[in-house]
Amino acid sequence: MAAAWSAALADRRDYALSHEELSQLLLRLTDRLVEIVSADTVAVDRASVVGAEVAEASVVSARALGRTLDVLVRDLLDAAGLCGDDVDARARLAMVCGAVATGYVQAVRSRMFAQQEAIRSAEVDVRSQLRTSEASFRAVFDNAAVGIGVSDMGGRIVDVNRAFADMLGYTVEEFRRHLVTEFVNQRADPTAQRLYADLAHGRRDHVRLEWPYTHRDGSTVWTNLTISLIRDADGRPQQLLAMAEDVSEQRTLRKRLEHQARHDALTGLPNRVVFMDRLRSAVELGEGRVGVCYLDLDGFKPVNDSLGHDVGDELLGAVARRLEQAADEHLVARLGGDEFAMLVEDTSGVDRVLALATAAQRALAEPFAVAGHRVVLNASVGVVERPVVGTTPADVMKAADVTLYWAKDAGSGHCEVYDEERSRRDSNRLALASRLPGALARDEFVIDYAPIVSTDDGVIRGAEALVRWQHPHIGRVPPDQFIRIAEDTGAIVALGRAVLERACSKLQQWRRAAPERELFISVNVSVRQLHEHDLVDEVAAVLRNTGLPASSLQLELTESAVMGPPGRPLEALQALDDMGVRIAVDDFGTGYSNLVYLHTLPLDTLKLDAAFVRPLSRLTSGGEKARAVTAALVRLAHDLDLDVVAEGVRDDTQVEQLRLLGCDLAQGSYFSPAVNAAGVGRLLGRQPLPVGSTRRG
Repeated sequence: MAAAWSAALADRRDYALSHEELSQLLLRLTDRLVEIVSADTVAVDRASVVGAEVAEASVVSARALGRTLDVLVRDLLDAAGLCGDDVDARARLAMVCGAVATGYVQAVRSRMFAQQEAIRSAEVDVRSQLRTSEASFRAVFDNAAVGIGVSDMGGRIVDVNRAFADMLGYTVEEFRRHLVTEFVNQRADPTAQRLYADLAHGRRDHVRLEWPYTHRDGSTVWTNLTISLIRDADGRPQQLLAMAEDVSEQRTLRKRLEHQARHDALTGLPNRVVFMDRLRSAVELGEGRVGVCYLDLDGFKPVNDSLGHDVGDELLGAVARRLEQAADEHLVARLGGDEFAMLVEDTSGVDRVLALATAAQRALAEPFAVAGHRVVLNASVGVVERPVVGTTPADVMKAADVTLYWAKDAGSGHCEVYDEERSRRDSNRLALASRLPGALARDEFVIDYAPIVSTDDGVIRGAEALVRWQHPHIGRVPPDQFIRIAEDTGAIVALGRAVLERACSKLQQWRRAAPERELFISVNVSVRQLHEHDLVDEVAAVLRNTGLPASSLQLELTESAVMGPPGRPLEALQALDDMGVRIAVDDFGTGYSNLVYLHTLPLDTLKLDAAFVRPLSRLTSGGEKARAVTAALVRLAHDLDLDVVAEGVRDDTQVEQLRLLGCDLAQGSYFSPAVNAAGVGRLLGRQPLPVGSTRRG
């Protein structure tokens, strides 16, 4: 970048330094700017110093500043190794350029002011000094690089230098024949006009401002203008001395940088900064309701990966144009990547925002013709609509982000509306997920046991270990609220291992207390555990450490875990079976129930879901049909040499029907709800449990 900068400032007439001195200066300043723009926070003061050093090296200011800013805009991000599409990087670049320009202008102004004071002194002294003083004043006046003019209090131009005349497209002689007011753009800032009037009436001695002059061709020339009042010996206003520097190029560049900082370079849409500013105004200054549609393109990444980023960029531009058409007067912004947002101010209700979301999805559903390719996209949309009172822009965007996640989770092309209750549930789930990894170490999990009873004689043959979370703040957390979280986070592996160890240890205590009973323990194993490479070794270690025979342990797995394709899970099951561990299919009949695989699996037990047991209480035609299905499953299991356990048993009729159907074992509230280990001990002491007619008697 230093070489490009040096080449841009190659006009030797503009600098007091040699070529080597200028190159060394620009190399040092380049290193400093790279460091500044790469930092998380732009050091504005340091960047301003860079501008001042460039100004001190230059003689003609307008060309040096414009060319410097052109080089910075074009090359600084590359020199710093930053991406030009990075919104934050572009924003930092804009701040650096602005600071450099500010430092440059301030340095030039200071120099101008010093020159002005010299000229002013010369002008005052010329009235009382010898004619030799006129020569000094004229040398400074004529050779100054900035425009200098002197006018009387009526606005007639007394004198002007060549730089000022060139700036506005006149010769010096032509310039002198005009009045000051003929060059002033009437659209100038009223405040600036008022300051000028104060100066002309003697209420001020000098002003500094950005002022527009009218060029000979009718265009506007923006200047940094310093005007000083020259008084006579009695203090009355006599003349005005003006010094002007052409900053039109700088002003245009500043406007361009401001636009770049607030608009997406790829699509031309407003960026996140603009969107958040508008949302903030709508929320903080409004009194009604506000709505946001947060869109994410489904299928954009495959397009980008397969067709290339150039095609992807063109597609994003086409998407932006369609969204602008669909949004009508509403603000559309690109927030980054393939995410867009639309803002609806002063909404009349959620239906209006939903209508906008639907219009956007419909517009994007039409195929795109991009670079000779036909591309089909969908958009997932999260919709938020709420009163502005009681909310903040951050709250709105957080809700929009959550809702967009719901939409994408529901499948391509879905639209979801924010729901406070659902968000609360998700927050609770997140809170549980954040605490769960440490809950095991804090011993917050307990195990209850559901007795498994013989349908013939009511004798307890075993128990199913059921893990429970005893949360210190919200109490007992049901398994359906944390097991899925444990599976998703991977915590289920450590939790399952702990349950297996504790359940086997407890079973060994019961067996020692009643050695004549061959009790077994049934422990649930998740799909995640089944895929762990060391599951078989862990089970073997637990049996070895507790002294339990393998046949006293039964591992329960869901249908999806045991009836999938061959692979690691089936190998683990076979190894466990070879060890002597019993394998049970839990909740059989609620999944796909792929019977083709049933005879090929190393199974010992089939557990019928409670859905097959409930109809047995009703001896109606529907109950008879359900009974026939249950009977068929029991026969199938027995033909495959499997034991059958019925779950969810609640009444005498169900027990009687299950016994008649040949079901071997059962569990449910009819026998006993799940109890702690001490409760199991008490139940074992009351053997056998009364069932059927025995219980009624």
